[in-house]
Amino acid sequence: MKQLHRQASMSKQHRPHHHRASLSRTLASYLLREQRLLFVLLGFLLASPFFFLYPSSVSPHSAAGSSSVTNFAAAVARKIPRGGGASSASARRLPVGVRKPSLRVVVTGGAGFVGSHLVDKLLARGDSVIVVDNFFTGRKDNVAHHLGNPRFELIRHDVVEPILLEVDQIYHLACPASPMHYKFNPIKTIISFPLPCAAHNSSTSSQELDSIYLSLLIYLWTRIQLLQCVRSCYDEGKRTAETLTMDYHRGAGVEVRIARIFNTYGPRMCLDDGRVVSNFVAQALRKQPMTVYGDGKQTRSFQYVSDLVDGLVTLMESDHIGPFNLGNPGEFTMLELAQVVKETLDPGASVEFKPNTADDPHMRKPDISKAKSLLNWEPKVSLKQGLPRMVSDFQKRIMDEN
Repeated sequence: MKQLHRQASMSKQHRPHHHRASLSRTLASYLLREQRLLFVLLGFLLASPFFFLYPSSVSPHSAAGSSSVTNFAAAVARKIPRGGGASSASARRLPVGVRKPSLRVVVTGGAGFVGSHLVDKLLARGDSVIVVDNFFTGRKDNVAHHLGNPRFELIRHDVVEPILLEVDQIYHLACPASPMHYKFNPIKTIISFPLPCAAHNSSTSSQELDSIYLSLLIYLWTRIQLLQCVRSCYDEGKRTAETLTMDYHRGAGVEVRIARIFNTYGPRMCLDDGRVVSNFVAQALRKQPMTVYGDGKQTRSFQYVSDLVDGLVTLMESDHIGPFNLGNPGEFTMLELAQVVKETLDPGASVEFKPNTADDPHMRKPDISKAKSLLNWEPKVSLKQGLPRMVSDFQKRIMDEN
């Protein structure tokens, strides 16, 4: 009996091993039959790129909440991921080899001169873009080539009124920048600068003091004069916008970027917006004298629009708030600019002198050392390179007028 019990016990001990061996033989036979093993291996090969390349965690941009876009001034916004601070900055970085997820971006004033070029860049890199514009200075023609793009949306809306949109970033460029436009409606101009709850305020170079005002006494006199002059709606509107931007950053945790834009030129500028480059080019093309105010020795710096757009995007993607001056430090007197236009367009073009306008700054030159050191940004297109591109656009549009 003891021997039979031992044999039964041994039989029970060996049974699992025989069972597993039998299963292994059955599985091997199944895989080898009708080339099933080949299909299994092929499936692994096809699936492996997905697991290696797909991000292991959800991007903070993919779960964007609601950003309310109300009244603002040339600006940009990006939402702060939960946690904020340096840890959130490192969390936004993706592993090497992983494609950055596309964003949903609002560009207010996106049908305008600068805004439309920014839209081109954002769509080209794969983002979805919503343009909000009331067409006061912008033109539908500037973005018409995107109307068939499923990642592009155009909303006719005035940013003075609230609008609720789900977005990852806001570039706020919806404010008149040329004298003839902001003087036409100064109240609308000043209230369109601040965009509460959104984010990055990108004011322009008029925020920078003319370097001739060296003493505090002259500085105070200048500020008082600006408060009383016709361009105060423009200058003080930008100051208010920067203040509100930082208040929303400190008080509401909105991630912000501040840029100060200096004179910019290029295709799609308004033909008659009162700014010197567009004035000179349009007048020369129409065979009219180029109008120089004062003695023509006041200086300006001119950056091509693609340089500005690159600067805005670089700033947005950085971890720096600013403010940053975005402009071309190369200086030209008005007479030198007129000469470049003559060389580009018509050597026989003439110049007509008129009395200078009130409160015209004698010099405007950006210090871009901060942008160069922290953003690794500087303009690349010279005036002699960029002006012919603008002339081609103006020639076509002026011919269409006739």
